Amino acid sequence: MNPLTQALEASSSKLLPVLEEIYKDLHQNPELSMNEVRTAGIVSSYLEKLGFEVSSQVGITGVVGVLKNGEGPTVMLRADMDGLPVTEMTGLPYASTVRVKDDDGTEVGVAHACGHDMHTTWLLGAAQVLIENRQHWQGTVLAVFQPGEEVGRGAQCMMDDGMVERFPKPDVILGQHVMVAPAGMVGYRDGIILAAGDSIKVKLFGRGSHGSQPQTSIDPVIMAASTALRLQTIVSREIAPSDNAVLTIGSLQAGTKENIIPDDATLKLNVRTYDENVRSHILGAIKRICCAECMASNAPKEPEFTTINSYPITRNDVEATHKAAQAFKRQFGEQAYETEPFAASEDFSVFGRVWGVPYVFWFVGGTDPAVYNEAKQSNTLNHIPNNHSPKYAPVLNPTLKTGLQSMLTAASAWLCHGKS
Repeated sequence: MNPLTQALEASSSKLLPVLEEIYKDLHQNPELSMNEVRTAGIVSSYLEKLGFEVSSQVGITGVVGVLKNGEGPTVMLRADMDGLPVTEMTGLPYASTVRVKDDDGTEVGVAHACGHDMHTTWLLGAAQVLIENRQHWQGTVLAVFQPGEEVGRGAQCMMDDGMVERFPKPDVILGQHVMVAPAGMVGYRDGIILAAGDSIKVKLFGRGSHGSQPQTSIDPVIMAASTALRLQTIVSREIAPSDNAVLTIGSLQAGTKENIIPDDATLKLNVRTYDENVRSHILGAIKRICCAECMASNAPKEPEFTTINSYPITRNDVEATHKAAQAFKRQFGEQAYETEPFAASEDFSVFGRVWGVPYVFWFVGGTDPAVYNEAKQSNTLNHIPNNHSPKYAPVLNPTLKTGLQSMLTAASAWLCHGKS
């Protein structure tokens, strides 16, 4: 163990119950992206009581806590705070029942179906251990609580709000995410660990008419259906099997009544790629196919393309990842493992890209080990509720403690040099 996780072990009987209550409160009261006002208030208050220099409303609802502790490296620790427009179905006694109107005015359920409540709790716990054990480390810590990860805006909003000028430049940026894997395990990887993600809205234009007179229409439903099918050939027929990519059409909306041919149809697409050339090809092919299908249908005008969000590839720095991985192995032994890349996406790397510093992102398992092992033996791992599922929620123990240990372990690789 390093000095910080030793200190955690000594105080865990008091600290973990407090953090568990914070987690349950956050879980029960999620907020949508860029609206994390209550969550940010809890974070700010907690950090101020600990003694951090706190800046609120950074990038709308972001919070930055700064703790200076002598000469040494500057380490940024990041957590995201936002929930998802998902109606929770976990059945937990602290399940969310929150309902709000989204940006389109539609009433939606809200849930922490991705685990950001756990991320926030981990960083609050790490902040407390760091400030209560300053004799074990030297340097500066930036505790960054980011809004809007789920919409790909939060990190850039914080950087656009002057983080480079307002706060010390980090020597390394560290972040973690709870995932479906046995609780107690920590997965790391140098190089690419998360895919680029691009979400696009495509509006197709037709000519509406009565359902009994299709000859007077240009049917956007047929246009959308043909487009949806053809788009699926991009990955299967235009991308080499050795180049991983995913194209998903998550929404196809058209019309309101069975006997009315509507004027237009809208598709919402999501693309995940690990290579910039593959990414560029797929995005170009989407426009080519959509325009061609509209032309084939004699549409009155070309389709309208709108970017919903765009996430860069998360590419961990090799040297910094090796440093963190060595610390993980010392702390967790065989529970620390090299993971495969995930097709999920994050805006975490925006901080490192804009600041021009190395970053490391890793995974913490959140699934009951018995449940995971049984599913593995029965070849039903895909049946375990995943991040973004209405039934997703990490098991509290040992996930809460492991994430706290892993964040402190990684930070100690820079902050505790020469300390014991």
